Parts: sequence; structure tokens; C-alpha cells
Amino acid sequence: MTVSHPHPHHSYLAGIGGSPRVIQGPGEYEVANTFITGLRTYHDAHHGKERGPNTVYLVEIDDLVVCHLGDLGHLPSVGQLEEMSGVDILLVPVGGVSTMNATTASELISYLEPKVAIPMHYKTDAFKGELEPLDRFLKEMGLKKEKVAPEPKLNATRSSLPPATQVVVLDYRR
Repeated sequence: MTVSHPHPHHSYLAGIGGSPRVIQGPGEYEVANTFITGLRTYHDAHHGKERGPNTVYLVEIDDLVVCHLGDLGHLPSVGQLEEMSGVDILLVPVGGVSTMNATTASELISYLEPKVAIPMHYKTDAFKGELEPLDRFLKEMGLKKEKVAPEPKLNATRSSLPPATQVVVLDYRR
């Protein structure tokens, strides 16, 4: 289990049963033949002065590189973008307010060119907070909400990846 930043709504470790391996912060880790790299970033566009640090995680598993941006609140530096190059699947916050917004998320996707981009951290029927809705991100990506059906899960292998970036919206309802 990775923790991008300590926050009771995002990293409630006491609610996890058993004895999970918890990875917090920048560094290189190996767990059960899975390689994880944590990169230091920030939860805001002012080098963490407003909301503190954030850790982006690159997870190498089954010949795929999955990148979870956590609550990234800024466009990464050129050096950070280079460290994130080669990402196959990108989980990207798009709701603004406390993370990057739809425009910045779209720009980041154009730099990284993942095969699959999964939006997260946006306003839903289940969360009515101050986040921006998914529609804004889809519009930035040149997509219409009606044309993007939420998927219950994503199954991916190296050979099943699309040739160009595809947005996959995961259904948050159970």
C-alpha cells in the first residue's frame, strides 16, 4: 500500500486489516517482485507551502508501468517528467481545488503520453465537495461524457494497451 501524503480522508491506515507493507515517501522499493519508485512532488503549485508534500508512485508490475499521481497539485518539472517517462497507465487527479485541474491534467497527459489515462479525484454523486466535475476533464481531452462509459475495472497487459492515449473512467459505484 502506498501513501502519497498523510491525510485522514486518503490514508486511513488504521482501517486496513492484516499486516500490509506500507510505503510512504520518495525512494525505491521492491515488494513481491514489484518495483516501486516514489518521487517527491507537491500537493500545491507553491512547492508544498500551502498543502505540503506529495509522492508520485511509479509501479513496475507484469511488464507495465503504472503511475499514481496521488494529490499532485502542479505540473511536474522537466526532471520529474523525465523520471515519469514510459508510463503505460496514469492515474491522474483532475478535480482542481486541492490538486491539479482538468487543464493541467490534460497538459501532463500530453507530455507523458500514457497508453491509458484514468481520471480520479473529481466531483461525483457520492462526493459533493468543492471538486470540479469529470466533464471538464473530458472536454479538455476532446471527449464527450456521453461517449465515455464508466468501466467496472481495467484489465491490461502489454499486448492489450491501445496504440494512443485512451481515457478510461472507472465506475466508483459498487
